[in-house]
Amino acid sequence: MNGPLHVGHTFTASRVDVYARFKRMQGYNVLWPWSWHWTGQPLLGASQRVAKGDKEYIRVLREVDGVPEDELKKFVDPLYMAQYYTNEGRIAAKRIGFSIDWRREFTTIMPTYQKFIEWQYMHLKKEGYVTRGTHPVVWCPKDNSPTGDHDRQIGEGVTPEKYTLIKYRLDTNRFLPAATFRPETIYGVTNIWINPDSNYVEATVNNEIWIISKEAAEKLKEQEKKVEIKRVFKGKNLIGQKFENPQSGKKYLILPGWFVDANQGTGVVYSVPAHAPFDWLALKDLQEKPEVMNQFNLNIKEIQKIKPISMIKIEGETEFPAVDLVEKMGIVDQKDPRAEEATKILYKKRISFRNIER
Repeated sequence: MNGPLHVGHTFTASRVDVYARFKRMQGYNVLWPWSWHWTGQPLLGASQRVAKGDKEYIRVLREVDGVPEDELKKFVDPLYMAQYYTNEGRIAAKRIGFSIDWRREFTTIMPTYQKFIEWQYMHLKKEGYVTRGTHPVVWCPKDNSPTGDHDRQIGEGVTPEKYTLIKYRLDTNRFLPAATFRPETIYGVTNIWINPDSNYVEATVNNEIWIISKEAAEKLKEQEKKVEIKRVFKGKNLIGQKFENPQSGKKYLILPGWFVDANQGTGVVYSVPAHAPFDWLALKDLQEKPEVMNQFNLNIKEIQKIKPISMIKIEGETEFPAVDLVEKMGIVDQKDPRAEEATKILYKKRISFRNIER
């Protein structure tokens, strides 16, 4: 109860009301109780936004919900907020005319109601309808709890994302795992990007030594991975080293890419400049700036030889769609905000595979 009832509540409850009335007409003794949801993070989050003075949220409460100023000030107490909207909701439900038995009205903080829920789950578990297991959830590291879609102050609609990790061998016993949604693009790899200014770690992950961003190491701990951080260092220390592509066995360079977000995936990005705008822009930026290559003691001639590798045919596009789109949109460099737009445009296009020379 962090807001008034809306048309969705009317839609759902109307179906219940029709069924309850129908069964009563058939002679059944029908009980339709009503309960108000006072527990959960949405209510607490809403109250906290008022307490923090969130101007836009308070404006909505005032102008859309019509909450009086003297009541609005009391919304810093989540239970008061819940009681206010419960009172408003009860008026709405009665005006609609639902055939509710108002003698049986509950809130989810009532001990008797909570005991009922506890009994219900224990009974379902005993009968084999409820089991315990693991599955991916959206997780809040601050509160150490899963957060449902309506539990978040922002980010509604966000769901867990499944990455494929491709492990590129750095040396005898260390790997650079790169996270991707499109593992088939491994055939177009030209190099790996590392953000030279971000923090990376050398960590033991499930008995293997991985080089990943510090943020990625923390996330892996929350995914039941056994992670032990050995050392922390800046990404610039990896620039110029070579890794092995597990698909071809060939060795490629690790290069500086400031577009790499250490908080996304593993902080290790394998480069497919023919089909990824950011990869092409970062490569172009580097090839056009000898001073940057000199800064990292990179071999200029070796960098200049790196060319996009075409490996996916996109309907209506040439062999190098990322290159073409960047030029068409006039995108300047990897820091240009339009690069994100180009990525979305390209990834939406229908793709089909063509024969790949290995």
